[in-house]
Amino acid sequence: MVDAENDLSVRKQCELVRVSRSGYYYQTKKESGQDSLLMNEIQDIWLDKPYYGYRRITCQLLEDGHQVNRKRVYRLMRSMNLKAIYPKPRLSTANKKHYKFPYLLEGMKIERPNQVWMTDITYIPMPRGFVYLVALIDVHSRYLVAWELSNSLDADFCLVMLKKAVLHQKPEILNSDQGSQFTSNDWIKAVENAGIKISMDGKGRCLDNVYIERFWRALKYEDMYVNPPQNMNEARQTITRYIEFYNNERFHQSLKYKVPAELYFQSKRKRLMDTVDNSGELSTVSISQEQ
Repeated sequence: MVDAENDLSVRKQCELVRVSRSGYYYQTKKESGQDSLLMNEIQDIWLDKPYYGYRRITCQLLEDGHQVNRKRVYRLMRSMNLKAIYPKPRLSTANKKHYKFPYLLEGMKIERPNQVWMTDITYIPMPRGFVYLVALIDVHSRYLVAWELSNSLDADFCLVMLKKAVLHQKPEILNSDQGSQFTSNDWIKAVENAGIKISMDGKGRCLDNVYIERFWRALKYEDMYVNPPQNMNEARQTITRYIEFYNNERFHQSLKYKVPAELYFQSKRKRLMDTVDNSGELSTVSISQEQ
């Protein structure tokens, strides 16, 4: 666009095409060979510990013998679009105009499927941004009843999930936080029309929704951080595969080594446990499904 060999001066050419002379003279700095090697090290550390930010990664690099400072690590991580993975703030910001429902689970003994469901929203990180995941879990069995993905935080994808779930079963109580998605008029109307009682966490009481929070941790640490999806389609496939495993194969120590589907559908299983050591790990387990 700007040719230094042209009869017109560079200044005049820049004026004509409306670019600054500094922009014309700027040369993109290529990463040095040392930077490339260091970026590989940073990537390895981040994949192993995705919750590390540039400060902790700098400490790890120094521990491994690299001569590096935090500014350089920060610059390289920024160029690689790498950030520490942690729950982003305000995923479920409350709307002050919306009515809040009381928490109904205080002291309640949850002893059967579909007595209480819990729902929550989390985010799934990807190389370019992230998507949002909402899910419903049955508290008694830890069975994931339904879920849905979205690239925005409006209430629509929550409603899609709820409609899919109540086609087959519905709980007596549905607990959520006080986020705007779950206090919106459309969500409240859909839940109440299904004949479900609404329960909401107290403000700042994340442990009120602890069972869905534990599922988020399992999903991310056992699958998402090990095999990070590259796009929304891959995220959907990965989540589908993991939830199938979580519901039907993953043993839960808190469920006496049963799987969620076994409790949710109250299927009969014949189970032989030879020993359970002091740490709670099974030494030998033999399982057969009775039809």
